[in-house]
Amino acid sequence: MNNPKTAQWQAMSRDHHLAPFSDFKQLAEQGPRIITKGEGVYLWDSEGHKILDGMAGLWCMAVGYGREELVQAASNQMRELAFYNTFFMTAHPPVLELAKAISDLAPAGMNHVFFTGSGSEGNDTMLRLVRHYWACKGQPNKKVIIGRINGYHGSTVAGASLGGMKFMHEQGDLPIPGIVHIPQPYWFGEGGEMSPEAFGIWAADQLEAKILEVGEENVAAFIAEPIQGAGGVIIPPASYWPRIKEILAKYDILFVADEVICGFGRTGEWFGSDYYDLAPDMMTIAKGLTSGYVPMGGLIVSDKVFAVINEGGDFNHGFTYSGHPVAAAVGLENLRILKEEGIVEAVKNDTGPYLQQRLGELAAHPLVGEVRGVGLLGAIELVQDKASRKRYPSEAGVGMICRSHCFSNGLIMRAVGDTMIIAPPLVISKAEIDELVEKARQCLDLTLEQLQSRK
Repeated sequence: MNNPKTAQWQAMSRDHHLAPFSDFKQLAEQGPRIITKGEGVYLWDSEGHKILDGMAGLWCMAVGYGREELVQAASNQMRELAFYNTFFMTAHPPVLELAKAISDLAPAGMNHVFFTGSGSEGNDTMLRLVRHYWACKGQPNKKVIIGRINGYHGSTVAGASLGGMKFMHEQGDLPIPGIVHIPQPYWFGEGGEMSPEAFGIWAADQLEAKILEVGEENVAAFIAEPIQGAGGVIIPPASYWPRIKEILAKYDILFVADEVICGFGRTGEWFGSDYYDLAPDMMTIAKGLTSGYVPMGGLIVSDKVFAVINEGGDFNHGFTYSGHPVAAAVGLENLRILKEEGIVEAVKNDTGPYLQQRLGELAAHPLVGEVRGVGLLGAIELVQDKASRKRYPSEAGVGMICRSHCFSNGLIMRAVGDTMIIAPPLVISKAEIDELVEKARQCLDLTLEQLQSRK
């Protein structure tokens, strides 16, 4: 180590800090990489290494690091009103203006926003509000929420239950009652001999089968990400969402779109629901809302749902920091930047198509079975055999090998099993996309060399 502070910070980590989604023993032995600076799409660690952030922090750093306008918005609001709650018949200008700004951007008929501190809290709020809605309609038996296997909706008790990740359910006796799951629309990993179109129809039909199994009179809602993010950037076959829409139209249940990752420009549209022409009753938001500068999430509620809960008396739910004025001020400025700089349009018409073109070139690599993406989302499937889509044995740890090479070569690219995923800041340039793809290619080469050396 070149910087003596690195060891000091790593010791603090070992002795005092419990990190999310971590093997504490392994982290203590290896020590975390200490990130000290960010600018644009780049990070620097305490040893002075420059890193291209291919994951936008955790999908959230939309407008890039170091935006002085967001710093100034937070500073100005702290001086004016650092905090006040939105309980007890009170409000403040930033939260009201942000609710209006979000409603103006959301799909038609989505005009009401409940604010939280994160996407996980947003989905907890959704669960309670969905059940409150049906109780207000005199149908309190409609409680069951249908999610998808390998979907991700946060890591709180309700969020982890709504998500369908088995390794999370194994800790904490999850899911909680009243939540069931259907298969995900993951053709590459689970489509077998079916065509993508046929598999998309089959996966969508599992929703109808589950509604009939549970009983329409007991089903409250279906929750899904337009594109599954943490599950591995699962982009449904083109046949999937049209069939889901047909099924939702047949049954009296609510549809919740989890827009925590897709929302605020990631797909080249303001929301994933716009990209797929969905009509959700509720939308969970977070991440890109403030570009990660300040924690904030929320739930956008349709006029249809609001009309019912508006007559239902108190909704006994909320958080101290619901609609925090500093977060709201940063969110307003972040949305202004996204709009006035034309960032979402650039993702749709310029940088998004360019990233998909350049990523597509990696499909020829001998280790790559599929490359897929939308806007500034991408996935690279690592396989042993291209034709059969056969994976390496799980004990080979191919994804983690590739991630380690990325770590050592100035690129953050995440591994979900043997799927490498990227979601760079929305302000990434074409030259920076070129750098990202060339670094990814280099790391694929190094991964293949390491695998071949084991033979």
